Amino acid sequence: MPNFPRPSAAEILSALPGLSPYARRAVILDVSRGAPGVRDSSIGGPLLWPRTETWPSCSFPDEVEESGFPAVAMVPVAQIFAADVPGPWWPEGFDLLQLLWCPNTHWETPGNQAEVSPIVELRWRRAADVHDILETPPQPARYDVDDCYTLTPCSFTTEELIDFPYYEELPEALRPPLQKLIEQHSPPGTRGDVITCLPGWKVGGWPTWRLNEPRPIDCEVCGTAMVLLFTIASDDTVGTNVGRFGELRIFVCPDHPGEFEADQH
Repeated sequence: MPNFPRPSAAEILSALPGLSPYARRAVILDVSRGAPGVRDSSIGGPLLWPRTETWPSCSFPDEVEESGFPAVAMVPVAQIFAADVPGPWWPEGFDLLQLLWCPNTHWETPGNQAEVSPIVELRWRRAADVHDILETPPQPARYDVDDCYTLTPCSFTTEELIDFPYYEELPEALRPPLQKLIEQHSPPGTRGDVITCLPGWKVGGWPTWRLNEPRPIDCEVCGTAMVLLFTIASDDTVGTNVGRFGELRIFVCPDHPGEFEADQH
C-alpha cells in the first residue's frame, strides 16, 4: 500500500461520484519472508503440483544462452488459493491459481509475453484434485546473473480495497476532477498518486500505467477486452526486479481464462 494515507473508497466516490462505474475490487498482498508449504498461498513458495503433470520449462532464447537449450525449468512466482483471496477473478470450478516464470530475461518472446522479461506460465486448478504431489520440482539449468527472478519464499497478508483506473483510461470529463483529487491527496512536495496507482503485489483491480501509455489488450480467441488478474511487483523482500524496478501484469480473458497476456511496466 502507499506510504501516504489513501482515502477510503466512500470518500473517493463522494468527492467524484462519476468514478462509480469504474470501481473494481482488488486485493493487495503484503509479503513477508517465511516458509510456506505446498498447501499455502505464497509468493515464491512451493506449488501444489501433481506428480504426473509435466513441470513447465522454457526453451526460448534467453540472455544467458541464445540457443535456449537446454530448456530451463520454470520457478514458482505465486500460488493463490481462493479461500485466501476471494473475488470475481475466479473462473467457475477453480480455486487455485499458480504462476511460474523462466528465471531469465528474454529479448524475443511469444506474442502473449512481455518483451525483455521472463516468460510466464499460468495454471488454474481445483486443489482437491491434486493428491499425488510432486515433492522435488526440477531446478533451472541457468538463471539471470542478476538473480532477480529466483524468488525468496514469502507468505502474505491481504488488504481488500476498491481500485480505480489511471486517469487516461477515463472519459475526458472525468480526468480534470480526478487529477485534482489526486493532487489533494498526494504526499507534500511529490506527484504521488494514492488514488489510482497502487504499488505492490495485487490481485484484480486496474493496471497503473505509470511508465507507459495505456493500450487495449484483447483476447486473441474471441476479441474480448482482457482484465487485470495479477500484478507482479519489484520487491526487495521477495527479491524481484522487473524491468526498471516496475511491474509485470497478467491480463486474462473473462470468457477464456486460460488465455492470458503478460505486460511489463
